[in-house]
Amino acid sequence: MKYTADEIVEVVRMLSEEDLDIRSVTLSVNTLFALSDNLNKIIEKLDNLNSLFSRFSSTVDKIQDKLGVRIVTKRIAVSPIQYFLEIDGIEGLEIAKKLDEMAEKNNIDYIGGYSAFVDRGFTKGSKRVIDTLSETMNSTRRITGMINAASTMSGINTDGVRYFTDQIFKMKPEASSRVTIMANVPPDSPFVPSAHHGNGMPEAMISVAVSGPGVIESAIRRNNPKNFQDLHDIIKRSAFKITRLGELIGKNVANELKVSFGSVDLSLAPSPKVKDSVAGIIEAMGIEKMGGHGSLMALAILMDAIKKGGSMATSSVGGLSSAFIPVSEDAIMSERASEGYIDFFTLLALSSVCNSGIDMVGISKKQGKDKVVGLIMDVLAMGITINKILGVRVIPLDLDPGSHVDLGGLLGKVVVMKLKEVNVEKFVNLGGFVPNTIKRLEMG
Repeated sequence: MKYTADEIVEVVRMLSEEDLDIRSVTLSVNTLFALSDNLNKIIEKLDNLNSLFSRFSSTVDKIQDKLGVRIVTKRIAVSPIQYFLEIDGIEGLEIAKKLDEMAEKNNIDYIGGYSAFVDRGFTKGSKRVIDTLSETMNSTRRITGMINAASTMSGINTDGVRYFTDQIFKMKPEASSRVTIMANVPPDSPFVPSAHHGNGMPEAMISVAVSGPGVIESAIRRNNPKNFQDLHDIIKRSAFKITRLGELIGKNVANELKVSFGSVDLSLAPSPKVKDSVAGIIEAMGIEKMGGHGSLMALAILMDAIKKGGSMATSSVGGLSSAFIPVSEDAIMSERASEGYIDFFTLLALSSVCNSGIDMVGISKKQGKDKVVGLIMDVLAMGITINKILGVRVIPLDLDPGSHVDLGGLLGKVVVMKLKEVNVEKFVNLGGFVPNTIKRLEMG
């Protein structure tokens, strides 16, 4: 399909005036070739990937300059470390440190894959990933981790939730920003911390995460829609163009590297910059303050239009493809949380229509672990009940609710939000496994 002259002019305006960029290009690569019962051999084999990492990094820079499109981050996704830790004597921390060193050497922003799947129970490797999560994240700068503790197919491993919570309470704030606990994690996400090279993927592939909240907000304000149909159409048309740009970038990088092109994640991704906010879109739609009544419908309209426009622009949809609203990374969301318009139940409600979960929110360690375990259980339960990809990324802090910590860069200003002062200890400590829901029967 060719671009029309008007379409090219509009894309140029998006790039030059509305800060359109690509959130990330991710190289997902199979690293299971390095499996060995000897740690030194694993490190040596992984070292052979330096040339691929270097070519990937330089290729992204080359395509960025060639097309004049800013690419915010370069990321690598590797096979879950769980598989390496099934072998006695293999140290996950040492593998993570090697990958971290390779990332820094090759100008890679993040490497995802310190991950484990425990939704039905633990293996030796998955339990060792969880047990070493805090030490690994505290000892590295670019490694990200994910624990998939729930799935529609299997149910919820509540012990996994409690062990994960224990680990994040031991992490530095920046380190906890690089881990998440998930339900129904996909095998091809270009977003961190959930990114990993999943089962069924080719040897190597490129995936892209688009951005563009500012573009959508500007289009709404500029066109002043008269009704909901107009509003939906304006968003859909903008999403089409944003997604086509993302696919163009991804395919160019994949062709240069001679690897498969994977998918485009249709999630809108904000940043702390002014006019780069998903909440800003909701407010441009007519909600005075994000979190006010009507916000749920506004988000539902927004994401339906994005998915319809985006899916017309690419046949390769993947990842989370949801509203990606990390509270601290969205300047307006962070402000509304401080003002009290956004609380945990608002975020949970938004997740029912398309938010990707509770993301980048501060919690006070003084309120206790049990409440955090309960919060995570709420999100995972919703994920398996409506068969949706959902996750939780919270930042435990030794601060009172209402406090702020600025983590800088894309991580933004973390607001410590108040957990409900209700004792849930007896319930969350029942432990064990929550069976899969009746939703499982719809899958055959």
